[in-house]
Amino acid sequence: MSETFDYVIIGGGSAGSILANRLSADKNNSVLVLEAGRSDYAWDLLIQMPAALPFPAGKSLYDWKYLSDPEPYMNGRRIKHARGKVLGGSSSINGMIYQRGNPLDYERWGADEGMDEWNYAHCLPYFKRLENTLAAEKDDEFRGQEGPLKLERGPATSPLFQAFFESAVEAGYTRTPDVNGYRQEGFGPFDKHIHKGRRMSASRAFLHPVMNRKNLTIRTRAFVESIDFNGTKAESVTYQHNGKTLKVNAGEVILSGGAINSPQMLQLSGVGDAEHLRSLGIEPVADLPGVGENLQDHLEAYIQYSCPQPVSMQPSLNKLKMPWIGLQWLLGRKGPAASNHFEGGGFVRSNETVPYPNLMFHFLPVAVRYDGKKADTKHGFQVHVGPMYSDARGSLKIRSRDPKEHPSMVYNYLSTEQDRREWVEAIRISREIMAQPAMKPFNSGEIAPGDAVQTDEEILEWVANDAETALHPSGTAKMGPASDPMAVVDPKTMKVHGVENLRVVDASVMPYVTNGNIHAPVLMIAEKAADLILEQQPLEPMNTKFYRHGVDPSDAGTIKS
Repeated sequence: MSETFDYVIIGGGSAGSILANRLSADKNNSVLVLEAGRSDYAWDLLIQMPAALPFPAGKSLYDWKYLSDPEPYMNGRRIKHARGKVLGGSSSINGMIYQRGNPLDYERWGADEGMDEWNYAHCLPYFKRLENTLAAEKDDEFRGQEGPLKLERGPATSPLFQAFFESAVEAGYTRTPDVNGYRQEGFGPFDKHIHKGRRMSASRAFLHPVMNRKNLTIRTRAFVESIDFNGTKAESVTYQHNGKTLKVNAGEVILSGGAINSPQMLQLSGVGDAEHLRSLGIEPVADLPGVGENLQDHLEAYIQYSCPQPVSMQPSLNKLKMPWIGLQWLLGRKGPAASNHFEGGGFVRSNETVPYPNLMFHFLPVAVRYDGKKADTKHGFQVHVGPMYSDARGSLKIRSRDPKEHPSMVYNYLSTEQDRREWVEAIRISREIMAQPAMKPFNSGEIAPGDAVQTDEEILEWVANDAETALHPSGTAKMGPASDPMAVVDPKTMKVHGVENLRVVDASVMPYVTNGNIHAPVLMIAEKAADLILEQQPLEPMNTKFYRHGVDPSDAGTIKS
């Protein structure tokens, strides 16, 4: 006999964790979470230890291991896209960097038709509700201090971080105390979802504390195959669990699989471009050509340097030292393993045509790629950089009716004049900062891309051959009114246009990617969506003044363009 739940949430990642918490807070609501991955066990060091972050990516136990199609503007390279295959989703395997994005990102959202309640004033209170910002002052009007997600800052006090910040000032930029507060533009320590030396994933913050609720059921290793419709009404979900095909009835289905899996599941279930679906033998339920379109991401490159002084974290990559480093963490949650080491960076405008920062820098006091491949140097460091709101757009389409076959994805990185121009600016600005006097005692030469890469053409060729995704896919089921032919989700309800009892809540609903790591915006979207789903009075908008370049009087002499 089939089970029935008021809400069936597909995906126990960042958005799904918050929704499960908020929707089950009312004991009258029965909530089921179906997560295709395994549980995020407390004993799993590769998840819980912050510095272990390079290890889960690329391993099928933790990662769905998505792969793009050959990218036409990156010499046909296929770009790896790690996505969390575990409770907590990608928040259980990501770099633990907490960036809201710039307030003007949300002003841009709110300026679109029907999106007025997604401007910064309406989003800020939801950011504050989810946060417990341990470094914030008690009267900080921008930061939350009572939410479930504990955030630590920096410390970014090592000689390399301090030299990097000082070099940015010498290059004509400014310092900012909190990139998630009044002023994003500038350089300073970053927030991270780490608490007392341990990863603070979305599941740990929002899901584990409420797992004992009788009205909340969480099933891991539950692979959803389809959302089942009666006409245009979503009525049930079919999934695989413990070798059996099961069906669960749903008062409402909430799709929170992320920007790759959510459009894939919509298309498999008959919601998408009707012509494409029919070509695969899928009878369309709703013709929504925007499903899988508007695909956006952040591409990033690693500019690596050798360091002549013994002040980097490079020795911690020595395999002979790893057992001792691991023991330090196990015994006291201390030592190199207790940090993600992305403790600081900055945001700048690469030219005067942009109103707010379009480049983000992550500084890392070690020269190593995301997959764990280290540079051949005794001591080193690197800067991660890339454009934040490129106008490049891609698309995602299922290849067949098989839910286990990964979809076709093309991101079209480097496909536009703006994108190519900003990449050249990004590399040149990075080098300019690293050439300042404060950095010279620590800089004994650029490892990558190296002195041979100088012209615009050489820079773009190096980016095409070497850059990697920053793992921020978004936009594939964007919010917008029904009058927008490419909109998928109603911004006032999170319901999918043209069908009943189906909503989408995750990074896929973003109309435009934000200018930073997207975990924080996804959490905010889920917080706000929970009120919309429950039809609760939304939090009062906060018309708080934030920094705007060219408007704020503190601009004078602080920003170099």
